[in-house]
Amino acid sequence: METRQHTLALIDEACGDGARQARACAVLEVSPRTLQRWRREDTGDQRGCGNRPVHNKLSETEREEILAVMNSPTYRDLPPSQIVPRLADQGHYLASESTMYRVLREEKQLQHRHASRARAHSRPAPVVTTAPNQLYSWDITYLPREVKGLFFYLYLFIDIFSRKIVGWQVYDSESSFHAAQLLEDICHREGIQGEQVVLHSDNGAPMKGASMLSMMQALGIVPSFSRPSVSDDNPYSEALFRTVKYVPQYPGRFNDIAEARDYFEQFVYWYNEQHCHSGIKFVTPAARHRREDQAILDKRQQVYEGAKEQYPERWNNRATRNWDRIETVSLNPGKGKSQNAVLAEAA
Repeated sequence: METRQHTLALIDEACGDGARQARACAVLEVSPRTLQRWRREDTGDQRGCGNRPVHNKLSETEREEILAVMNSPTYRDLPPSQIVPRLADQGHYLASESTMYRVLREEKQLQHRHASRARAHSRPAPVVTTAPNQLYSWDITYLPREVKGLFFYLYLFIDIFSRKIVGWQVYDSESSFHAAQLLEDICHREGIQGEQVVLHSDNGAPMKGASMLSMMQALGIVPSFSRPSVSDDNPYSEALFRTVKYVPQYPGRFNDIAEARDYFEQFVYWYNEQHCHSGIKFVTPAARHRREDQAILDKRQQVYEGAKEQYPERWNNRATRNWDRIETVSLNPGKGKSQNAVLAEAA
């Protein structure tokens, strides 16, 4: 701060002697914008609303009254959204819902107020996959049509270990029956046996519909579900949907379902066979699914080792890029947990 004040004094002195501010700033290696910011900060908060008294602030008596009512035997089990209308029915206005919530929060009473136990949704159990066709994830996303407000629906099943899209289809509605048919087709094509695959999804109606659950039971598919309204529990499908809709070729809207299916047939081929996925060391999902990725990564390692021998000065005794194969992939490991900890839990 002393250096700043000294700099400002020097610039003011130079400008007072006839120098231009820009030249003075250049000599002291200070930009004019920095100088403006320093002067503004020295004058303090110049906003007209700064430190204004709040005229409608609750008095201590009013706060005590609000707390007394909300903690009374009649209302202590009810949230403010229930208390306000009941008080209004009695011809009494105490405070708004937001004010009641704010008072409860300030008093650290903003919690489950009912006598029953609060509903809790535990994190899904961690699942670890070490090979293709062990852990799938699926979801449905909207595809806008040319008519605003109308949509097609893209069903996508992904193998989490290889990131390969193992099944997809576009329908004009969300239905557990459609999902069940698609799952059956995937299991036949991939040769899935009973109790071989864990299928993870969110809690949508098609995911928990009778047709889908019956098909999973018949095929021996182990279900796994996200917590309600927690999209982070199904990250691989969510990440895939972002890739789907952010590639440059994505048209944005579709005229008819045939056009949508033609486009996604090309997209799935590109994604599986040509797209070098960053999450699996930049090999294609199809190559990893066919277990060809180890040979590709070994060849890359040989190329880098040869380059290091030829140009050692470029590495400065450092190791080359890590092309080791990713052997395990985990779903919902929990915050702060290492891969070893997840493997131990799964075992």
